[in-house]
Amino acid sequence: MEEFETSSGTVRWSRTGSGSPVVLLHGTPFSSFVWRDIAAALAGRHEVFVWDMPGYGRSEMRNGQDVSLGAQGAVFAALLEHWGLESPSVVAHDFGGAVALRAHLLHGARYRRLALVDAVAVAPWGSPFFRLVRENAAVFEQLPPHLHAALVREYVGTASGCGLRADVLDALVAPWLGETGQAAFYRQIAQADERYTDEIEPLLGSMDLPVRVCWGEADSWLPVERGEALATRIPGASLQRFPGAGHLLQEDAPAKLTAVLADFLA
Repeated sequence: MEEFETSSGTVRWSRTGSGSPVVLLHGTPFSSFVWRDIAAALAGRHEVFVWDMPGYGRSEMRNGQDVSLGAQGAVFAALLEHWGLESPSVVAHDFGGAVALRAHLLHGARYRRLALVDAVAVAPWGSPFFRLVRENAAVFEQLPPHLHAALVREYVGTASGCGLRADVLDALVAPWLGETGQAAFYRQIAQADERYTDEIEPLLGSMDLPVRVCWGEADSWLPVERGEALATRIPGASLQRFPGAGHLLQEDAPAKLTAVLADFLA
């Protein structure tokens, strides 16, 4: 992976394929790993960019790091400028949805098209567990490593409506293990603040670009009603439902999601 230095730490990113550019944004507590198969499929017709946000995956994790939605939106706008992408298509999942929206609405980033997948955008957001940890992050940070590992594994597993393969679950959990990863896990939750989506929610009606909202009907983290609310706030946006799929559409319905995205991006 290549590197880009930001005020929030080193970002690691990569690209593949050729054609019109598409940027994929992950959510929390994930990384660009969730896009591996879909990125490979889209690379047949697009130049696909993936990146790990500061504090996530293979990007830098450190004490005192600002990994809030406010910081991530500014980082993404700077990253687009670094790549020289003036108007790429963007596909954003979960927390990445708010990052993409903030970069567009507050930092002037321009997109050709925007797909929002089970996206954090309309309050309230966050699973009950997420909110519990956010309110008690200092307590959870003190968990012994083996209990922390079990907690993260159980939590990440609930993002799927049909269950994750053991190797996929291992890969999603791995960045959050060890002293650095454990601290980073609770840091990003502690900094999750709905004021960052409250700032942009009144601006959603001003958006003027093609938007597709994709949502798993069995999403237990962000109910499909959030997707309905988001689609109604953005002029011309359409909602694509995925029956039986949970929050991680990339794992629960990869073929259907790829087909929907390929059609939308064409």
